[in-house]
Amino acid sequence: MNDSSQSPPINPTLAILIGILAVSTSSILIRFAQQEANSLVIAAYRLGLATLVLTPFVIWKHGSEIKSLKRRDWGLATLSAAFLTLHFITWVSSLEYTTVASSVVLVQTTPLWVALAAPLVLREPVTKAVIVGLAVALAGSVIVGLSDSCAQSAGGLSCPPLAEFVRGEAFIGDLLALGGALGGAGYLLVGRDLRQRTSLVAYIYLVYGITAVALIIIALASGQQMAGYSAATYGWFVLLALVPQLLGHSTFNWALRYLPAAFVSLTLLGEPIGSTILAYFLLGETPTLLKLFGAILILAGIYTASRKPAESQESLPA
Repeated sequence: MNDSSQSPPINPTLAILIGILAVSTSSILIRFAQQEANSLVIAAYRLGLATLVLTPFVIWKHGSEIKSLKRRDWGLATLSAAFLTLHFITWVSSLEYTTVASSVVLVQTTPLWVALAAPLVLREPVTKAVIVGLAVALAGSVIVGLSDSCAQSAGGLSCPPLAEFVRGEAFIGDLLALGGALGGAGYLLVGRDLRQRTSLVAYIYLVYGITAVALIIIALASGQQMAGYSAATYGWFVLLALVPQLLGHSTFNWALRYLPAAFVSLTLLGEPIGSTILAYFLLGETPTLLKLFGAILILAGIYTASRKPAESQESLPA
């Protein structure tokens, strides 16, 4: 456990469990909101409401910090927000086509794409652990994709022809979830430089705010309805902003003060597990054994690739 000059108000491990539960509700709440609202609208409300909630605190504590940002900082924040916009558009849309289990497992491959891009963007070496982890996770991704489009029986696996397979809704949803992972990777890589010079609250406020504006503009330009929803749908919007977006992510960042970063990052792998359990009870989605095996491979691959160089094998040349 990290040293801290103050005792935490609650047990950090308990806080981590709360954070996992909070982020695990995201895909479920999105599914409920999708009964009436378009994916673009859902994403716009999620980021917009989260930004509004942060605004009073930012004005009170971080106004001068934001005013002091340079033009380059604003450029990085905008580019980071562009990737976050891509993440939300693709990932939220994926839940219209594929299962919760497949979507949340595939979108959680973000650390792998970050590790692969790091040599080019951050000039960090590629480790053997990253290569092995990527291979294992990609194998798991293929299995998850097959489980969504193929029929499993005692006689084996029966899959449709390739042309029909790539046109299938589940396959499209899985690709969108992977697109969400790539968008998330770009968001993390671009934001890393700016994050080193700004506080967490100021950074997420800028990026969330710019992303919210972008999503609203895109939704309006595509002719989506931004108002006139039922009270229940507005309730899902509010819950998405408060629970997974603010409570979940804020809890993980708070826990970093008291727990090792490696431990906190590994606990993020609990989200697919929590989401799959919730989807089973609330949406009636039962994952097949093949899908569970693929998911385990993906999570194992992410775990392997996320290990620190000191714990893993020597670095390979970039």
